[in-house]
Amino acid sequence: MNKRLMRSNDRVLAGVCAGIADYLSFDPTMVRIAYAFLTFFTCFSGIPFYIVLWIVMPEKRLLDY
Repeated sequence: MNKRLMRSNDRVLAGVCAGIADYLSFDPTMVRIAYAFLTFFTCFSGIPFYIVLWIVMPEKRLLDY
């Protein structure tokens, strides 16, 4: 199985955290909470990181069969 890191359709903002959760087989809510804590405790340096991932990660699209 070939896994790719892609933004998820399960979105709150852009689907970045849910895409990371899908890739790592974690619960998306836990990844969002971890991201929020890490962003807060690192003087909000997670915000530019999120924006870069939003731009770089491709969007997951449903295949038409």
